[in-house]
Amino acid sequence: MAIALANAFPLRHVVLVDGIVSGAMGALLIAGAGPLSGLLGFPAQFLFWVGVALLPWMAALVVLGRREPVSRPGVETVIALNALWVLGSIAVLVGGFFEPTALGIAFVIAQGAAVALFAEFQFMGLRREA
Repeated sequence: MAIALANAFPLRHVVLVDGIVSGAMGALLIAGAGPLSGLLGFPAQFLFWVGVALLPWMAALVVLGRREPVSRPGVETVIALNALWVLGSIAVLVGGFFEPTALGIAFVIAQGAAVALFAEFQFMGLRREA
């Protein structure tokens, strides 16, 4: 099913949606850092700065996704950085840096899975458009 879904959208749309979702997550983390801190078990400053880091990422993805055709090296870089984000998410959970709540653990797993799915769709899009 994931293959059919990935093939249903042009690569540039997958990159754009990744950017939009990243921007929305960044805005949520910036605006809600305080309340989310208690719910998720991560320091508010950590959540805030992760949100800030997502804003230029969003901008880069939107610029990349608006190009016609989409830059192959650009998307390859996005895939690599998305993979690093997933590894970083795992490190946040197993590294002992924080004491996340059960909801915090679920949140990190869910966002990591979403980023991995974007990377997979982007990879499949590159293969399809090769």
